[in-house]
Amino acid sequence: MADTTRREFITLGSSAAVALYGGAVMAQAGAAPTAATPAASGEGHAASATAAGNDWREEYAYTLGTQAYVYAFPLVYLSQLRYDWTNVPDSSFYASLNHFHHKKVLSNHINYTSGGSPNQDTLYSWGWLDLRQGPVVLSHPDMGDRYFTFEIADMYSDNFAYVGKRSTGSAAGAYAILPPGWNGKLPSGIKDSFQSPTRFALVFGRTLVNDAKDALVVNKLQDQYRMIPLELWGQRNPKVPQGRDVFKPYDTKQDPLGDWKTINTAWAENPLPKDRDPDLVQLFREIGIGPDFSADSIDQLPEPTRRGLARAAATARPMLNEMLMTGAYKSKLVNGWMYPPKSFGRAGLHGDFIVRAAGQCLGGIISNDATEAVYLPAFTDIKGQPLVGGRRYTMRFKADDMPPVNEFWSMTMYGPDNNFVANDVMRYSVGDRTSGLAKDTDGSFTVHIQPDAPSDPVARANWLPSPHQGAFHMVLRTYGPKQPVIDQTWAPPAVTPG
Repeated sequence: MADTTRREFITLGSSAAVALYGGAVMAQAGAAPTAATPAASGEGHAASATAAGNDWREEYAYTLGTQAYVYAFPLVYLSQLRYDWTNVPDSSFYASLNHFHHKKVLSNHINYTSGGSPNQDTLYSWGWLDLRQGPVVLSHPDMGDRYFTFEIADMYSDNFAYVGKRSTGSAAGAYAILPPGWNGKLPSGIKDSFQSPTRFALVFGRTLVNDAKDALVVNKLQDQYRMIPLELWGQRNPKVPQGRDVFKPYDTKQDPLGDWKTINTAWAENPLPKDRDPDLVQLFREIGIGPDFSADSIDQLPEPTRRGLARAAATARPMLNEMLMTGAYKSKLVNGWMYPPKSFGRAGLHGDFIVRAAGQCLGGIISNDATEAVYLPAFTDIKGQPLVGGRRYTMRFKADDMPPVNEFWSMTMYGPDNNFVANDVMRYSVGDRTSGLAKDTDGSFTVHIQPDAPSDPVARANWLPSPHQGAFHMVLRTYGPKQPVIDQTWAPPAVTPG
């Protein structure tokens, strides 16, 4: 599967394509004519060849550049978030490198209006790991039976480690995150270690919270989460330095080649292991993109190549947005719900670069492995019609066919702005921890999805408020999913009009 995907991705780099266009690129760079770029004879022929060569070089940079942009998009997106979260005080998760930013209360339609479809299940703890000076130790206290997880991903948005209830256990523990190639000796007291493929990494923590009162308990746990450089590990009350020295991504509004300059800078800073996608890396070198180049080198490229790269960036970014919004990145549709691709979380390791760019990164920043959690969005009802505010829908959860999970599940409502839908009862989700649901004697229950409260008391107890107008969508989250969800054989109940 991975090899087939990769071959499809590098079709433009076939020997025929290189023979046709590669010589033209070298010729503009000053290389002598080759068999692929025969010298023209005669002044008129020379002028025609130059014009044709410019077109070829621009088209080659455009076609190959579009694929290079898809491949390297996480470097653009995560570099911007890294800068914002470490250097812009009013950003969503402001904190220094190797420090956590904790969300202390559950989000609602009043205190959170920044979009992004937040959950109603966990409190977030985010942090950027700076591994340039050596390993960093991630630690947590004893978590009892509470669900928690720290998802750890590289700068290409691919997960490389988990620390949490499922993966490493609930007892208090310390885990070393190692920089690429580090093979030093770790002190006693470190339970395990994980090597990052890149010099920077992103930690995304989630801790289960049941209600506002329970949030106070979780806050005390969050206060004990630590990211400590190995050189300070073992000290009493170590003072982790404040670090915000990350480069600011280039402004694409001022420079149409800005994203390429960001890519080259971030790629040189975070090169992948040499055995990772070597054919693609070699191809992208032909248009001046990759870990061997700098931001300044973009301005030194031939003019036709720069034109092609500018076009590629202008084409690829909207394409990724469209793929995300339509769910057309290899999702499996079941009863109107979309299972994410099975490569989600580590799509780049499967050669699934369009999934990594559109769904995993643009859609989720980083995304959970299926073994940890599976999120299924629904934008349509059982008839394939878009979910629309002002209409009534129902969902029937059967007692013997509840979402199969080891931990818990929830179904959350979002308005057209990807925020919670404002409502008087402040209910934004329904799940296996929702109190007050009216269930049948066998444990089944029906969720009533509509903008106004149902008049029937039973229906009102199971009401999930939807907007009065505009499109909306829901996300069914399964934490600790069992095999039928991982295998995508379980069918969620359909959203039925009426």
